[in-house]
Amino acid sequence: MQEKILILDFGSQYTQLIARRIRELNVYCEILPFNNFQSPDESVRGVILSGSPYSVRDANAPFPDLAAIKGRIPLLGICYGAQHLTHSFGGAVLPSKTREYGRARLVSFDQNDPLFYGITPGTQVWMSHGDTIAGIPAGYTITGSTADVKVAAFRIEGEKSWGIQFHPEVYHTTEGLKMLGNFVIGICGCRGDWTPESFIDLTVRSLREKLGNDRVVLGLSGGVDSSVAALLLDRAIGSNLTPIFVDNGLLRKNEYDSVMEAYRKMGLNVTGVDASEAFVDRLKGVSDPEKKRKIIGRVFIEVFDREAHKVKNVKWLAQGTIYPDVIESVSVNGPSATIKSHHNVGGLPAEMHLKVVEPLRLLFKDEVRRVGHALNMPEEILNRHPFPGPGLAIRILSDVTPEKLETLREADDIFISGLKKNGFYDKVWQAAVILLPVQSVGVMGDERTYENAVVLRAVTSTDGMTADWSHLPHEFLADISNEIINKVKGINRVVYDISSKPPSTIEWE
Repeated sequence: MQEKILILDFGSQYTQLIARRIRELNVYCEILPFNNFQSPDESVRGVILSGSPYSVRDANAPFPDLAAIKGRIPLLGICYGAQHLTHSFGGAVLPSKTREYGRARLVSFDQNDPLFYGITPGTQVWMSHGDTIAGIPAGYTITGSTADVKVAAFRIEGEKSWGIQFHPEVYHTTEGLKMLGNFVIGICGCRGDWTPESFIDLTVRSLREKLGNDRVVLGLSGGVDSSVAALLLDRAIGSNLTPIFVDNGLLRKNEYDSVMEAYRKMGLNVTGVDASEAFVDRLKGVSDPEKKRKIIGRVFIEVFDREAHKVKNVKWLAQGTIYPDVIESVSVNGPSATIKSHHNVGGLPAEMHLKVVEPLRLLFKDEVRRVGHALNMPEEILNRHPFPGPGLAIRILSDVTPEKLETLREADDIFISGLKKNGFYDKVWQAAVILLPVQSVGVMGDERTYENAVVLRAVTSTDGMTADWSHLPHEFLADISNEIINKVKGINRVVYDISSKPPSTIEWE
């Protein structure tokens, strides 16, 4: 049985980060909404209560039922979680009179407390709360303080229960990972043996049991998620898997051929489908990005459904869904507001009357790459930048035409090839060229031009949830700009996007 840590989510922006840190310790964990969990079974070694944007004094504050947890298995409350353990059991939580946001230092703590074994006196921690613990309940002991926060940490006597008002999961808490390790390995007794190799072994066995001799179809995108899912399924069921790679006419220059070749080298019996004409034709005259996404999704369903029906006795549709998608669908307050439609095509399973299998639904993006590395996936797929399902259609900020696609492909190829040639590609999370519906005056030779502008976009990130613009050298950007303007007909201006996410998204549409 796979041992695990449960994280009860109260809506904190840091909840996924807690999970990521614990998994860095090779300990498996799951995030569940605070109001949607059952009594933990014997596989659960400990529980963490996350932070929250709420105050425990709010009328609609999230209050979990901890009867099956508290005093029975190890428990750690972080920020709101610690304040809940105080407020709900006889302590006092009040609005803070001093600023309790940002860096602070643990000026005193109990070095004999198991949570703080090996921690450096005066270590830096990160505070982020508007309320503070003004008084602890009977049976609670203060185990750590900062200069401004008397109750920075506490332990409940007679229980393996702790509370801390700082965030050990953020990088600003310099020894936060060690504290989390003290909890999940030292206190909870986890073995720390959840590795990519163990995930592969467990997943392959599970897929064999679930699928038996059933046939499975999988839509390949050329990206790392669907490709790793394909390798896991291939290892589990071999020839009973039929991967399908659809050329929607919206891919990068020479991408279809290069990706197909990579898949064949990986030993996948992939079916390639050239449906570019159908996609581009249906997009004719459409400028609205949401309409583009819906059209592309609908045509993909039609093409994929037609190809899948050529495979006899198919019962399953495999998808490359990863953990952030799963968490989003069961969040504390319901799914987040739609900023733009996700490129995963959600209509396929119902349309095709198939059951769904998602081998990667427990992994974050960086974990998917580690599993791919353990599966000996080729570097050109493993380290490939994320690429949107609608492809170049949403990088043309106007209607899509074959001419615009060709212009954008050429400019994009110069940028991506330049990143690779100069050693920047693997330092960038995602890069793109955006074709603007803007023309400007230029001069080429002695002639006046009135041509298009493009935007270069490159960002650094870990998982795409937040991103900073890449600080590429000015000389490199100048060379790329010159090459695009000189070689790509119809472009006479190149600009660089220096917006971060948030507030800007990575893609422009």
